[in-house]
Amino acid sequence: MKIGEVCLLTNDVLRLASFYKKLLGIDNGSDDEVHQFLITEGTALTIHNDGSIKNNQNRNICLAFTVDDIECEYKKVLALGAKVIEGPAKRPWGAVNMSFYDPDNNVIFFRSFPKDE
Repeated sequence: MKIGEVCLLTNDVLRLASFYKKLLGIDNGSDDEVHQFLITEGTALTIHNDGSIKNNQNRNICLAFTVDDIECEYKKVLALGAKVIEGPAKRPWGAVNMSFYDPDNNVIFFRSFPKDE
């Protein structure tokens, strides 16, 4: 068994999908206001408005993306105007992590695993 997709429920599909398209450097060619299916490297990310009102105070889930160049991604996050929780910082286990909020206040982690120098 494997996870087929992650779905973010939102009040504003266009705003949140636009953020993730820019963040992930993809374009699904959709301007659907109710549901957008984003795919990047075989992983599905769905943005959906199921009709219920969201409070945008999600605190029970986060998304983590592994990236090649965390400094480059950090600059992209800043350019998108995302609120940074923590800038790139090396962890004791060798990863470099950073975290920020998406427009709906979901916590997003970027991590990289630098090669030993």
